[in-house]
Amino acid sequence: MHLKRQKVPKNWPIYRKGTKYVVRGNCSLEKGVPLLIILRDMLKIVQNRKEAKKAIHEKYILLNNKITKDEKNSALLFDTLTIIPSKKYYRIGFSNNGKFEVKEIKENETNYKIAKVVDKKILRGKKIQLNLSDGRNFLSDIKCKINDSVLINFKDKKIDKCLPFKEKAKVIIFSGKHSGKIGIINKIKTERKMAELSIKKDSKEKEVIDVLIKQLMIIE
Repeated sequence: MHLKRQKVPKNWPIYRKGTKYVVRGNCSLEKGVPLLIILRDMLKIVQNRKEAKKAIHEKYILLNNKITKDEKNSALLFDTLTIIPSKKYYRIGFSNNGKFEVKEIKENETNYKIAKVVDKKILRGKKIQLNLSDGRNFLSDIKCKINDSVLINFKDKKIDKCLPFKEKAKVIIFSGKHSGKIGIINKIKTERKMAELSIKKDSKEKEVIDVLIKQLMIIE
């Protein structure tokens, strides 16, 4: 099923004018951007859907170091992309104005990504399962709480470390009107489910804002 171009999420970096329909990703629209959009409109390494499908069919494209099979597959925040023929490597991020962008990285960086802990369960045998913002679930002995972030190691298929949600931690705002901005937590207002952040307004000034905790992800 396709999506009307005028109804694509604001965080997709595509023109509002053009063909009437665009590809619909296979996850929540605001959380990710389809590979076709990345390859054609952002990286501009294919000219159309046919070329994108051919590149994927020939296993030239890796998403999080895995072969992907569909141009509708969505890349989420901090996912990695490998273009095998050109030996180029990218991470999905946000620009300052809250739109998805691709940032070139080194090959070894494709083994890692950060994700937020959105739920935590205790299973049989007192095993702890961490449910993450990108849909992954991990059994891990690492001490971590909901709203913390974790560093995923794709190579070893495990969580390397926990990034605690605490004051002085560095965060990215991944949804809402301040989406894309990076700041430091000044104060956690648990009762209001918000955090007070300091973000850079320009090269010299800083701005203090309150943001819902559910819109924040620890990145350091």
